[in-house]
Amino acid sequence: MPNDALRDFFATCPKGIEALLADELAQWGATITKQTVAGVHFSAGLEVAYRACLWSRLANRIILCLARQADIETPETLKACVERLDWANHLPAEATLAVDFHGQSAAIRHTRFGAQTVKDGVVDALRQAGRERPRVELPDPDLRLYAHLHRGRLTLGIDLAGTSLHQRGYRREPGHAPLKENLAAALLVRADWPARAKRGEPLVDPLCGSGTLVIEAAMMAGDVAPNLNRQRFGLHGWAGHDEALWQTLKREAEARANLGRRRIESRLYGFDQSPQALSAAKANAMRAGIPALVTFAGGDVRQLRRPMEITDRGLIITNPPYGERIGELPELVSLYAALGERARREFPGWSLALFTGNPDLGHRTGLRADRQYAFKNGALDCKLLLMAIAEAGPDAGESSPAADRRSQGAQMFANRLVKNRKRLAKWLKRSGEQCYRVYDADMPEYAMAIDIYAERVHVQEYAPPKSVEPAQAQRRLMEALSVLPEVLDVRAERIHLKQRERQAGKAQYQKRDSSGERFQIGEGSARLWVNLRDYLDTGLFLDHRPVRRMIAEMAGGKRFLNLFCYTGAATVHAALGGATDSVSVDLSNTYLDWARDNLALNRLDPSRHRVVRDDCLHWLETAESRFDLIFLDPPTFSNSKRMEATLDIQRDHPRLIELAMARLAPGGTLIFSNNQRRFRLDEGLAERFAVQDITSRSYDPDFQRRPDLHHCFLIRHRQGGE
Repeated sequence: MPNDALRDFFATCPKGIEALLADELAQWGATITKQTVAGVHFSAGLEVAYRACLWSRLANRIILCLARQADIETPETLKACVERLDWANHLPAEATLAVDFHGQSAAIRHTRFGAQTVKDGVVDALRQAGRERPRVELPDPDLRLYAHLHRGRLTLGIDLAGTSLHQRGYRREPGHAPLKENLAAALLVRADWPARAKRGEPLVDPLCGSGTLVIEAAMMAGDVAPNLNRQRFGLHGWAGHDEALWQTLKREAEARANLGRRRIESRLYGFDQSPQALSAAKANAMRAGIPALVTFAGGDVRQLRRPMEITDRGLIITNPPYGERIGELPELVSLYAALGERARREFPGWSLALFTGNPDLGHRTGLRADRQYAFKNGALDCKLLLMAIAEAGPDAGESSPAADRRSQGAQMFANRLVKNRKRLAKWLKRSGEQCYRVYDADMPEYAMAIDIYAERVHVQEYAPPKSVEPAQAQRRLMEALSVLPEVLDVRAERIHLKQRERQAGKAQYQKRDSSGERFQIGEGSARLWVNLRDYLDTGLFLDHRPVRRMIAEMAGGKRFLNLFCYTGAATVHAALGGATDSVSVDLSNTYLDWARDNLALNRLDPSRHRVVRDDCLHWLETAESRFDLIFLDPPTFSNSKRMEATLDIQRDHPRLIELAMARLAPGGTLIFSNNQRRFRLDEGLAERFAVQDITSRSYDPDFQRRPDLHHCFLIRHRQGGE
C-alpha cells in the first residue's frame, strides 16, 4: 500500500485530553473520524502516523487499525476475526509477538484469556500461510498488537508506538508522585503555553519536583520532538515499515530541535525545597537534551520571588500536593495560601495555572479561577484552575494581610478563637497548663474541637450532619485551617487534623498513621508522652485533667488501681502523688506499652507500679488484691467476651461498679467516670454505697462549656449503719 494511501488509525490518550489530541493530530493533516473516551479515531497516510509517534506530546499509543468488527462476543468469533487477516504482511519472519487486550464480553471475562485467543488466531493464520509459529515475548516484543473489545465491537491493530509515548526516556528519577509527561503537556496546552512561548514569555514552576512541567514546557518552546531521543518504536518491528520515510522525519525533527534550541527566547525556572527533587530534575533535563534552556534552584514557595532578570509577564504553572489524607490538610492550606500571596506580590499581571486534586485548596490562594478544566491524574479526579493575577496598583507594596481576605464566617471564627484565648489567659497563667481546649464547636458552622498541646495544635473535625452539604463543610474546614496559624501563632506543619466520628469497640485503637511521632508535655509534676498523628486520641484525655489532679492529691500512702488504664496518665499522677504501689489494667498492647513508657519517663519503679494486660471484667472477677483508691474510666462501648459481646456502659455499669467495689478496701474511694453524654447512674447503687456526684467539679475552665462531656462520681462503702 502506498505511504500516502489513507489508513485507519486510533490514538489512545489519558481521559480528559481527547479534544486536545484531536487538534494536535489535525495539525499534521489527519482527518478526525471520531472521538471516544481516552482516544481519537482518525484517517491519514503513513507519514502522519509516523509524525504522531515522533511528535505527539499527548498520545499514549498510535494504533494502525487492521479490523473493526461488530458482534464479537465469544472466543470463537474473536479468533475467527483474527484469522481472516493476512498476518504475513505485518509480522516479519522470526519476529516476536505480544498482545495487549482490553475489555471483555460475557464469554471473554479476562484480558489474559482475550490476549491468548488473539494470539492463537495470529498463529493459525501464519501456519495456514506456511509460516512458522511466532514466539511470544511479553516485555519487549518485535511487534505489539492492540485489541479492544467493548459491547461486542472489536478494534484490532498494530501498536506503532511499542511502549507508551508518554515515556520520553528522560525521567529515570521521577521523584514523589510525578505527573505523566503527556498529562503535563496537556496542562501546558490548556494554559496556552505554546502561544506564550512563541511570544517569548517566561515560565515558573514554584513546586517543580522532578521538573516534568518545566522540561515539557522547554521542549515545546524549543521545538523539540518529545520522542526524538527514543531509539525504538513499535513500527520498527512491523513488516510494512518504511525506514526511508522514518529517517526523513527523524532528520527533520533533529534539524528543528537544533534550530529551536538556539532561537528560544523564553526563560524557564523550576524551584523546589527538596535537594533530592532538584537533583532528579537537573538529571532529567540533561537526558531530555535541554539543560541550557531551564534553570532549577532551591527555594521555599513561602519565599518565592520573581527572578531579577525577568521583566515580562508570564506563566506560573504548578502541581502542588493535593492532601489525599486529611491529616495533611493544615500544612497544605498554608502552602496554597502562601502560593497565592507570593503570586500577588511578586508576579502581578501574570497568569497562574494550578493543577490540583482538591479545588477547595485552590481557593485558598485567594485568586479566582477564570477557567477550569477537568482531568484524570491516574485514578484521581483533578482540575486545572486558570487564574489571572491582578496588576499591581499604584500604591502596591506589601500584600494585604490575610485577615483582609477572610470570608465573614472565617473572621467570626477567628474572633471566637481570640475571645476564648483571652477568657482562658488568667487561668492558664495561674495553672501553668500546657495542654488545653481552646474551642469546641462554639459556632455550629465550624464543627470541630481545637486543643493546644504546648507548641502544637490538635484539630478534630466532627462529622457534619446530613443537613450540611459535604462541599460546604469542606469549605468551612478550609477556612478554619487558614485562620489557625495566624490566630494561634503556630506553624502550619504543627497543626494536626483528624475527623472525629463515634467510635465503638476496638476502633479507638486503630492507627490513622504510623509516624511514631510523639513528644513530651508537662501536666503538673508529671511528664507524659502524646502523639497527635497516629491515633484518633492523643494519649491524654484533656477533660479528665481535674480528675488526675484529684487522684494525685488523694493517692499519698495508698494502693492504686487503674482500670481501663489507657496510657497510664492517671497512674503516673497517683505514683507521683505518693501511692505506695499500683496496678494498671487494659486489653490494648499499644496503650500498655505507652503506659510503661510514661512510667519510665517519670522514673517510676516498674516493680511497684505494674502494668497488666487483661480484660478488666475478667481481672476484677479473678483478682484477690485490695486497693485504697480505684479509678474506673471505661469506654462507652467496648467488645468484651464477658459482657454479651459488647460493653454498654449505661446497661453494664452496675456490674462493673460492684466488681470494683469488691476490690476496694474499707475507707477507700472509687472514682467512676465515663463519657456517655446521657448517662444516668443506677439508683440501686446509691442505696448500697455512698455516692457523690462530682461532675460539676471535674471540669477546668476550658471544658466548662460542655458539662455533659463526662460524668464523674466518688463511691465509697457505707460505714456502720450509715
